[in-house]
Amino acid sequence: MSESSVESQTWSTVRSYLLGKELGFSQSEPGDTLTLQLDDEDWQLEVTPGGLLVCQAGYALEDMQSLLSDGTPEDLGSDELAKQTKFYLNQIVSKHRNWLKHDGFVERTEMNDEYVAIFYERTMDLKNLSELEHAVRRCRKQFTPSP
Repeated sequence: MSESSVESQTWSTVRSYLLGKELGFSQSEPGDTLTLQLDDEDWQLEVTPGGLLVCQAGYALEDMQSLLSDGTPEDLGSDELAKQTKFYLNQIVSKHRNWLKHDGFVERTEMNDEYVAIFYERTMDLKNLSELEHAVRRCRKQFTPSP
């Protein structure tokens, strides 16, 4: 059996397992990433076929332009808009950053003409389903606002 075939079978098992646990994951296509909207702000959690657990938050620059201009005709330059977006995003990220890093996630920021996003990625063993489920539940709990 080829390595690609084994990976495909592993992902199929992971996909079925996580979707069967009623954790709230969705998926566009069978081979795609599983995505879960988290309760806190603009955060989402993903499990990728490559074995990454990804917590991420981001803003579309077009949405931020609307928010920041607040009905005024003034347009921010793309560099200033990205800078302001990153500022707002860092405020959202700051309350979870220490926990994520302590839990083994590695931070990276991605900016382009469409969005600014901060990703926290952690490699998971897709063959250890109980550990993967435990990590997903810990993330869900961390991102559930306190009453």
